[in-house]
Amino acid sequence: MKEEIIIAGFGGQGVLSMGKILAYAGLMDDLEVTWMPSYGPEQRGGTANVTVIISDKPISSPVLNRYDTAVILNQQSLDKFESKVKPGGTLIYDPYSLRHKPTRKDIRLLPVEAMEATFKLSSAKVYNMVLLGALLKSRPIVSVDAVMRGLKKTLPERHHHLLPLNKEAILKGMELVEG
Repeated sequence: MKEEIIIAGFGGQGVLSMGKILAYAGLMDDLEVTWMPSYGPEQRGGTANVTVIISDKPISSPVLNRYDTAVILNQQSLDKFESKVKPGGTLIYDPYSLRHKPTRKDIRLLPVEAMEATFKLSSAKVYNMVLLGALLKSRPIVSVDAVMRGLKKTLPERHHHLLPLNKEAILKGMELVEG
């Protein structure tokens, strides 16, 4: 098993932290992992993406040009990365933030109403966790338990009271994916 993932959006949407949590979850499940962030100097509002590879065998390079799965959080990222999803791959996106939808017919397109879900959960801070839940449902590469352990490891202790809300958001994201 080897999954090559790109998560892309604006800084402040939780792109890098989603990738980091996913990478930690892979480690918790005793898998091989790479995590390679890419972002501009802006802390919020600039573009950001992260490449995560999770494998049961050693990973030769963290540098990728094509991806098995893309999680897209804004239009600029869709424009940049839709063509880089491998044929037969998966593109997860939130239609709320897009002017136009993906058009490819040779990949699995998964619209996930993540922003709507965060309104119902009354916390925009879990937007990335809803999308992570959708990723885990469509590509079950790590367990939810491992994600929660990874989340506990990455969140500062002062925010551990938010772990139940994050788990609720992950489970909500899983519910939003059909099949």
